[in-house]
Parts: sequence; C-alpha cells; structure tokens
Amino acid sequence: MRPAITPRARVHADRAGDPLDGLVNLFELGIVLAVGFLLAVLSSLQLSDLLTTRNLTIIRNPGSAQQEIIVKEGQRVRTLRPSGKQAIGRGQRVGSVYRLEDGRTVYVTGGE
Repeated sequence: MRPAITPRARVHADRAGDPLDGLVNLFELGIVLAVGFLLAVLSSLQLSDLLTTRNLTIIRNPGSAQQEIIVKEGQRVRTLRPSGKQAIGRGQRVGSVYRLEDGRTVYVTGGE
C-alpha cells in the first residue's frame, strides 16, 4: 500500500533540501582542516618562514652527518645535503658563522 499524498502536501515545497549540500560542506571543512594541519606542521618544524616571499637559507643539524641546507629563492625551495668532501682552492674570507646559545646558527658577512 502506497502512502497517500494529500492535495495540501503538494502545494508546500520540500523543506528537507538537497542531501548533497551537506557533502559540499564536509568537503570545505576538509580543505580548511588540511590547510590548518599544514600550517601546524610548518610551525612545529620552525619552517613557517617558507611561506613568506623573502629569500631564506636554513641549516638543520649543523656539523652532523645528517646536515641539511634548505634554500628558498623566490618560490623555489631546494634541499641540499653536503657530501662531506673538503673543498680545496684559493679564495677570500666573506664572513663568519656563529652558533648562538639556543642552537641557532648565524652567518655574518664582512669582517670580524
């Protein structure tokens, strides 16, 4: 037996809406959460400067076998891993590198 639809019910519009509207909202929520997780990861790794437009060089694990140099030039980000070989040649001093008490490394151009 089929349910009977009264003439009054045919006049009123469906108030339930489209069930796919909820799916679109979940998709938008997923994108917001993904961006939030990306920002949280960059912040926890102290790499949030990669989101800026300025050029940047980060040295991770300096002096160890797992040393990495992260170089950001414009929109391009590269990771360099030194081979451990010594460089031999002639040149001139261009600056000094200092390790701060908190472990950060600072490069100062020019003289002492």
